[in-house]
Amino acid sequence: MTILREALWRIGDTSRRAGLSIVSAAALGISVAGYAHAADLYGPVADSPKMGGTLNMGLLLEPPGLDPFHQAADARIRVTVLVYQGLFYEAADGEAVPLLAESYEVSEDGKTYTIKLRSGVKFHTGKEMTAEDVKYSYDYVRNAENGSPGAGDFSVIESIDVVDPLTVRFNLSEPNASLLMALGNKYAGVIPAGYFDDESAKTRMNNESVGTGPYKLVEFNPNSNILLEKNADYWEEGAPYLDEINFAILPNSASMLVALRNERIDLVSLARPQDVQQIEGIEGIEIERFPSLNQKSIDLGLELAPLDDVRVRQAIALAVDKDEIMEAAIGGYGKVIGTIVAGLQDRWGVPLDALPVQGVDIEKAKALLAEAGHADGFSLTLTTINGYDWMDPAAVTLKEQLAKIGVDLDIQKVDLGVWINNFRSRQMGFTFNDWATQPDPNLLYYRHFHKQPAGSDFRNWNNEEASELLDKGRSEADYEARRAIYNDFQMLLAESAPTIMMFSSDHLIVRNQAVKNYVQHPTGWYYGLARAYLDR
Repeated sequence: MTILREALWRIGDTSRRAGLSIVSAAALGISVAGYAHAADLYGPVADSPKMGGTLNMGLLLEPPGLDPFHQAADARIRVTVLVYQGLFYEAADGEAVPLLAESYEVSEDGKTYTIKLRSGVKFHTGKEMTAEDVKYSYDYVRNAENGSPGAGDFSVIESIDVVDPLTVRFNLSEPNASLLMALGNKYAGVIPAGYFDDESAKTRMNNESVGTGPYKLVEFNPNSNILLEKNADYWEEGAPYLDEINFAILPNSASMLVALRNERIDLVSLARPQDVQQIEGIEGIEIERFPSLNQKSIDLGLELAPLDDVRVRQAIALAVDKDEIMEAAIGGYGKVIGTIVAGLQDRWGVPLDALPVQGVDIEKAKALLAEAGHADGFSLTLTTINGYDWMDPAAVTLKEQLAKIGVDLDIQKVDLGVWINNFRSRQMGFTFNDWATQPDPNLLYYRHFHKQPAGSDFRNWNNEEASELLDKGRSEADYEARRAIYNDFQMLLAESAPTIMMFSSDHLIVRNQAVKNYVQHPTGWYYGLARAYLDR
């Protein structure tokens, strides 16, 4: 029997439940999903889990590497959140919950954070974690010379002091309302002090792990699998439940569906609705739908003419029918967005009907192109990424839409590693993008859209007013004032259109019925595997 259900969690419900609430988001009036209680790190604690066993999870996207400090790909983050940990956990409801931290205090001026660490935490190497390791790890990632894509998230840190073996102090140049969320483990896992002194350290992260997470790396075989095993020295008693997680890397959805039917795969996240529809009704398989903090977008790199002309970008935005692209790409399994991911819309977003340059207006788009000197149109190359199946039908649909305003679109597919290099070198051109955020607007916007050097400004927007708003939003602690700042930023983002956020896709999780207690985090990262177990 196949069960298709929309799994959401009631925010603020302090009861601890292993089960899922089968209830619609509209009925609850919420769009950000959280666990039953934020203290349930990684997901809901199971009442009586069956311990042991190997869970086989399918991966359609292979991580380019497993280095959490230098590798920006979301495909990497999904896996390494199980291996490396930061001081805080990114709870789905927007709360930063102590993880390797035990408690913290903030000074009255908001510029000093004193953090007490958990005692008895061991690295996968067997060494016990101390404040020296924490200082080293965050000093490393915040130093832009070390090449971490997360350096901008920590640019307000002036210094880190070791107070005692289990206490660190972060000294900031200015208040940062999202610091604790940034001290998670997207780009900031705590590792042993001095680890990167060895020139081979970055490469070794593909063969061995030095984190503190519930699982540690056994092997990474490109084009084959990633094997993780239970960390026997993990600091949380009783966790994790599984002995091993084997991530099987398969080349396409067709092979993944065969593996699901043959029970060689226990769990997989699928992106295409047509794939889900093929396995509906199969005995022993369940299909679940989870809301997300993900976005599918079109990025318009201003380093490429004529995208450096705001009129051209606005014309393209007015030619894009987001609903049509979403239907082609993922069916109805998502939500059209404006300038913020669906999971943050209610709390932080400007209503879509209040944003400028939204909706389809072909005549206005043609007029803007004529005004910009392109009355006869022009040719443009769209870059898509191999393995991101939604991009193929979306690209065909976008090509048809832009043809209506005289833009001839050539579609070029590249491997993820090539795309990441273009992204980090700010040579994005005209491309589809697919990325998730932590549940805070600063972490969504700052690194991507703030001008250099404080931000990475991947699209070469270099917008002074936008950068000033992002600075204000990051330092403002009051929610209402902060929301007003980010609303102003979104109006500017929509008007200037360095990116066109199209839709947030739901997470479609397909699992064998033997897989119990798996909850998909809205980022798309596989935190929930630390709470999953096998009943067979």
